[in-house]
Amino acid sequence: MRMAEPLTLPCGQQLPNRLCKAAMTEGIADDRLNATPRHAELYGQWSDGGAGLLLTGNVMIDRRVLERPGNVAIDRSAPPDADGMAALRRWAEAGTRGGNHLWMQISHAGRQSPRYVTSEPLAPSEVGLQILGNYARPRALRDDEIRDFIERFGYVAGIAKETGFTGVQIHAAHGYLLSSFLSPATNQRDDQWGGSLENRARMLIESIRAVRRTVGPEFPISVKLNSDDFRKGGFSHEDCLQVVQMLNDEGIDLLEVSGGTYEQPRLLGFDGREDSRDDSPMRESTRKREAYFIDYAQSIRKVATMPMMVTGGFRSPDFVEEVLAAGHCDVIGIGRPMTTDMQLPARWLAGDSAEAIRHEGRLKLSDKRWLSGASPIYFIKIVNVFGAQAWYYQQLQRIAGGRGVNMRLGLLGAFMRYFVDEISTAWRVHRSRRKAEKTA
Repeated sequence: MRMAEPLTLPCGQQLPNRLCKAAMTEGIADDRLNATPRHAELYGQWSDGGAGLLLTGNVMIDRRVLERPGNVAIDRSAPPDADGMAALRRWAEAGTRGGNHLWMQISHAGRQSPRYVTSEPLAPSEVGLQILGNYARPRALRDDEIRDFIERFGYVAGIAKETGFTGVQIHAAHGYLLSSFLSPATNQRDDQWGGSLENRARMLIESIRAVRRTVGPEFPISVKLNSDDFRKGGFSHEDCLQVVQMLNDEGIDLLEVSGGTYEQPRLLGFDGREDSRDDSPMRESTRKREAYFIDYAQSIRKVATMPMMVTGGFRSPDFVEEVLAAGHCDVIGIGRPMTTDMQLPARWLAGDSAEAIRHEGRLKLSDKRWLSGASPIYFIKIVNVFGAQAWYYQQLQRIAGGRGVNMRLGLLGAFMRYFVDEISTAWRVHRSRRKAEKTA
């Protein structure tokens, strides 16, 4: 069975099998953006579930600009105290108790930080995000700020290693900061950080080098990269192939292939706005199969010299075996199915041929096309897309709190609960920050 085979990484570390719990944002940090016992509860259960690798959700390098208000943030301008470090150690200990790897995903949200988190997102250029008016126009970063963020990636990686995480992943996909530097649609700079692809990739390359300097040669470093942004004038598949060639020289241990941004959520299996969509629809062969990005991974495989991972849409063990046997990638990432079936990897590794539950088939406002995720009305489409995402977020919240999943929860109810949770969490985080500023 290919999925049960171990994988030795270029750094010398070994993954016990080829299945990975893909990164999913948790939103369960405390008001000071520290890890909590809920992280240990959630990741302990996943560690018991049999996957050889667990990836955390976004751990932010900048506490001012978050992907959501419940993110863990490790900010060198306000280093974690003893309690914060202890919480990270408990998270890492629980998340590796099954003998698997646990890698911290390191990220900066960039322009994709909601208004209720920050009124001033940070980005390569002042290009706003057009989704329901929930994102403020970003401020363009100065050169000194870019250099500071590069060093922050290294700093957070060092904290991850110190507290027991067994690797890190640098998030350069899905429209977050490093991803937006790569895209000519969002990076309109004319200095050394913009213009040519080499310049647009500079922040990513320098961040990888900062991380490697900090953690040393034997600690796994992964990069998550878009195969394509799927938007006009964005980071194209041809750009991706060239960046992968650059990464070949940087000694990374695993390249995860994904795609899309908030405006084009192909990572969730949906198209976005008509006026920003690229001219090439999702390939029909990909629609018929499970994996959203496997076609793109096959061409990336031809130029990549490092091990590869593909995430997005895998639901059957037979297809996982087919992809691994064909050599299209080395590791398979599984995300949403593991919110309600945390033992899925163990079952598949034991020979169970049952497919993962396809919740996405029923998570929609209505079976009527105009009220579903295929609606021609953009607002309705977005409610379906992010409502389904909220459903999974709510399940993670319940599991982390020891309550178990709620299969009766509907899409609209999940969307409303998620929104209320986000606003209330943001209010507590802002209150905690103001209190800390007053006592500083």
